Amino acid sequence: MSRAAVAKRLASLYDRPGLRAYVTWKVRADPAYDAVLRQLRGHDEPLLDLGCGVGLLAFYLREHGVQTPITGIDFDRRKVDVACRAATPYRDIDFVAGDARSTLPEGRNVVMLDLLHYLDAESRARILANVARAVPPGGIVVIRQGIRDVSWRYRFTSAVDALGRAMRWMKAEHLLYPSREEITAAFAGFDAEIAPLWGRTPYNNYLFVFRRAASSGITNA
Repeated sequence: MSRAAVAKRLASLYDRPGLRAYVTWKVRADPAYDAVLRQLRGHDEPLLDLGCGVGLLAFYLREHGVQTPITGIDFDRRKVDVACRAATPYRDIDFVAGDARSTLPEGRNVVMLDLLHYLDAESRARILANVARAVPPGGIVVIRQGIRDVSWRYRFTSAVDALGRAMRWMKAEHLLYPSREEITAAFAGFDAEIAPLWGRTPYNNYLFVFRRAASSGITNA
């Protein structure tokens, strides 16, 4: 199925014209969905989607053959409700309103797209530690995150997100971008891959992939 066809199908899941337009644009323009799909191929563990929003990533994965159980967690009850309504055609996808700073279920792979910059440093550290504990041996963490640096991309990204927060599309406590080092520090002992994920966008986004060895000696205690 072509990208345009997938975008059209996923947009049809939502009942508001503005949201359908947003979904169409995201699927056609945002490189994160294909990047996550590539990383999750061959992983059968259940998946946690932290900061799931309206559920678009989970639906994209299903449309591309990923059949593992998926649980989406988001702080914004409004978006969770939208995701639940849109999820009707799919099995084994659940969305819950929750806070990733709380204990996460273990034995799960984790995806987190564009979440950390809406939290303070202490909250980010707690979430990243929770994520590291949740992943089983042989599991994977995929994070797409804008990072703090001196680039024009960073300045542009922070301005756009500030606008989204002001318009209340993002239910955000803060707007503070993490550094690259802040993210990687939480995953000592994991194999790490870090690369720009700009695509055709102007955003200062990077893809962080952390793989836990099948017998790493790291415990979830």
